Amino acid sequence: MNVDDIVRDALREQAAEQPPAAAGFADRVLAVRRRRRTRRIAAAAVVTVAVVAVGVGVPLLDSGKHDVRPSGGGGVVVEKKTKAHPDQSPPREEISVGGTTLAGYFIPDTVKKTAETAVYQRTYHLLNPKTGKYAKTVDWSWVAVAPGAKTAAVLEQDLPTSRIGLLDLTTGKVERWIPVERGVGGLAFSRDGRKLVATTYAKNPDLRVKTEGDIEWSPEWTSSRSGFYVLDVASGKGDWNEVKLASDDGELGGSVLNSRQDFALTDDGLHVWSGNPMGDIGKEFWDLKGNKVPTPAKDKHLQWYVDAGKSPDGSLVAGEFAGKRWKTSSWIVDAATGETTEVHGQQLLAWVGNKQLIAWDIGKNDKSEFHQRLVLVTIGSDKETPLSGFRQSDEGIEGEAGNAGNAGRWEPVFAQP
Repeated sequence: MNVDDIVRDALREQAAEQPPAAAGFADRVLAVRRRRRTRRIAAAAVVTVAVVAVGVGVPLLDSGKHDVRPSGGGGVVVEKKTKAHPDQSPPREEISVGGTTLAGYFIPDTVKKTAETAVYQRTYHLLNPKTGKYAKTVDWSWVAVAPGAKTAAVLEQDLPTSRIGLLDLTTGKVERWIPVERGVGGLAFSRDGRKLVATTYAKNPDLRVKTEGDIEWSPEWTSSRSGFYVLDVASGKGDWNEVKLASDDGELGGSVLNSRQDFALTDDGLHVWSGNPMGDIGKEFWDLKGNKVPTPAKDKHLQWYVDAGKSPDGSLVAGEFAGKRWKTSSWIVDAATGETTEVHGQQLLAWVGNKQLIAWDIGKNDKSEFHQRLVLVTIGSDKETPLSGFRQSDEGIEGEAGNAGNAGRWEPVFAQP
């Protein structure tokens, strides 16, 4: 799935105190989502919208049907299936566990365009399934990867775009384009991969501005999100649905969202949902025609800022930072009862079966909450298995405008089996 990808200094600190909300009570709240993502590690775990990619079940794509899937009983035997490189950061060779694959990663940067504007830009490094290595590409502003990590849905630079590409990750070529009438700025696949949700915007959701007195780039105060397509991947067909924005006082027409606040499909494919940082429950749901609906009972514990989402069997939900039993840990929530269990890991990124997850976490003796590596954690176990090397411990996630990016602060993109 969509993050990418949310206020600066004291305002940003306030944002970190409250799960999806942030300071400024509008987009500025979410000005540095990726930075708040790491700040929440220490405070309360706020991360950007998940853009964990899942499958595309069409003839063009490898749907991953031949992959070994985790059993419904929970958990997998990962010893024979794990590809880990704890000496590599960013990784150069494939990282995967039990069918869940690090299909790529991006290095963020803020690139100055004019004296008053910049763009939050992602430079992707995508896994070539044939070579087992990650290769850099500068063609895409947004990437969502299909199961088996062989195909991706991509958007060109200069968002919003008028077409969606289906990219063969082995050849690096777009095999098919899906044209759209409304400009698209974000993509997310359904759990079964047969549908693609495309979030539409009137302006680039990754635009950054610098107002008088500011020393850093920030997202605009208002969102330009306009609605969503639910597209059938096989045919490329689907309708656009308008979703109007609400103002701070609840009236339509204003904005209370991040400048980027993408839509995604629920696991059963029956509803579209997104975060609402200023809402009472932090999220909103619609049917596939764009009609607002109450929160489905089985999705009431979803958090838009926790990347891992629900377990494959739907029984558990990855929750936010806990830090109770261990210095760095997160909650696992029973989807039906709301009962919580603590598991190792600062940020839960992707499920491996129904009992294990891939997470960011610091080393045993680390004093910096920003010095993180990918680890495999297991519910009910104290054991962590390192999967990657450590990211740099500085906070320069977005990078300085005009530089070459901060390779030490790479952000993962996972493909589910």
